[in-house]
Amino acid sequence: QVQLVESGGGLVRPGGSLSLSCAASGPVFSINDAGWYRQAPGKERELVASSTRGGASTNYADSVKGRFTISTDHSKKTVYLQMTKIEPEATAVYYCDARGMTRTLTGFDSWGQGTQVTVSS
Repeated sequence: QVQLVESGGGLVRPGGSLSLSCAASGPVFSINDAGWYRQAPGKERELVASSTRGGASTNYADSVKGRFTISTDHSKKTVYLQMTKIEPEATAVYYCDARGMTRTLTGFDSWGQGTQVTVSS
């Protein structure tokens, strides 16, 4: 069973930077697609950034384009979200989702438990 564990959340000042990590454990052979989502209090979960084809293609929500970067380190089986120029509206629980193949060549689609990001001065 593939499990994802997010880390790196915390308190950050407006305009600051933060890097989130999403480490996959278990029988992971490859991570093909990944996504970072966030859910603010009282709001629906929204897609912030996604990557496909092993990270070769990326897409971002308009609200974070040019400031957030999603990347995948295949050797570490970890997906990252680098956030810069963070705005107060970014306060939310951030979740990662990864899809790929296990070592037995079966597909997986796993979610992490979330990590809190709070933007405040």
